[in-house]
Amino acid sequence: MELQGQLISVFGLGYVGSVTAACLAHFGNSVVGVDTNPKKVEIINAGRSPIIEAQMDELILKAHQASRLRATTDAVAAICDTDVSFVCVGTPSQRNGKLDLSHIERACYEVGEGLKRKTSPHCVAIRSTILPGTTVSRLIPVMERASGKRAGTDFSVCYNPEFMREGSAVADFFHPPCTILGANDAHSLPPLRQVYRWVQGQVYETSLAVAEMVKYASNAFHALKVSFANELGTLARLLGVDTVALTEIFTSDTRLNISSAYLSPGFAFGGSCLPKDLRALNYCAKELDLQLPLLESILPSNQNHIERAVQRVLGTGKKEIALLGLSFKAGTDDLRESPLVEMVKRLLGEGCRIRIWDPQVSMGELIGANRQFIDETIPHIGNLLSTDLRAVIESAEVVIVGSGAAQKDIIEPLIRPGQIIFDLVNLEKSQRADSSPEYKGICW
Repeated sequence: MELQGQLISVFGLGYVGSVTAACLAHFGNSVVGVDTNPKKVEIINAGRSPIIEAQMDELILKAHQASRLRATTDAVAAICDTDVSFVCVGTPSQRNGKLDLSHIERACYEVGEGLKRKTSPHCVAIRSTILPGTTVSRLIPVMERASGKRAGTDFSVCYNPEFMREGSAVADFFHPPCTILGANDAHSLPPLRQVYRWVQGQVYETSLAVAEMVKYASNAFHALKVSFANELGTLARLLGVDTVALTEIFTSDTRLNISSAYLSPGFAFGGSCLPKDLRALNYCAKELDLQLPLLESILPSNQNHIERAVQRVLGTGKKEIALLGLSFKAGTDDLRESPLVEMVKRLLGEGCRIRIWDPQVSMGELIGANRQFIDETIPHIGNLLSTDLRAVIESAEVVIVGSGAAQKDIIEPLIRPGQIIFDLVNLEKSQRADSSPEYKGICW
């Protein structure tokens, strides 16, 4: 569906920004992406996607061919050429868990520099994940200082959180569970109402603080569900309980147990959202001298789950390991805080020899925060990667299924008798290469 569109700029061309730009262009808007990384700008302007994500190649190519999507490093020009700006810049964790706001503050300063040149109305919509009160206390003042103008009078500021999962981000954008438009002044919302006029689901108009907090509430609950399922699955396995049957019955209750999403025991959670957002909430609580034992326990529980997997592998006494999958979930090349990367580090430290196969990950194509994470965390991991699945499996005594891409029809013909298979994913029964008696789950 294409509609008569608006002039929109999107600041930050990572996962959220790239998908936002491509999808808004799909709906007939004229979109310019803004990023400080010239490589990302070059890729967009060539009609290609800077990320690996379902449907993105097609969306960006069509938008490029229709002259509805381009990219630039010139933030001021982008503001002057558009009427609505979405800020999708990363807010990574500092060492102590506090959010690093330097990137988003720099982006907001550049937005303010552009606003200084404008005489027409402009709406700024923040999509980056930030704690409640940040828009008012940190971001609006930055834009006001840079522009010499007043928010609410000379320009409007809203908060519009995203609920996109890597691997299904485009589908999530097109069919959001709900759409949240946050503003402290209802007069700020008409431009965003126009942008989202195609949305079929529930649209909530609320305050900036509520809109900021909803994202954290959602992500904390998602992380909680993953850890809950993994701890319960581990206990059930040790008690001799059929975890698959238990999970099927438990998740069938959609009235009280809410939904089945994230509630199948498997491996640890990771990625660029859940760990970072939990750290930020915990740091915020400490600043308020508030104890939140449940939220504080989620990341240690997740880390313990990684350690349990490591110990299961070490307990075999085998040293030759094949790891099938490296990104934090199938369908993406995102390695940021991937529990599989952490597992590789631990196993290497214990003297294991590891070969890795992941069809989505190519070190030569990683850019931005994703590449920076690998360079800082485990820079030599590229030497362990191979595109030859047969060779990776043949050399192994233990095969670790870490991605949904490693399904039965792909790996079963390559498995030989005596190899131990650990399935961290909890694949569908029909997709498991479980003809081997040595096929094991991590917590099921």
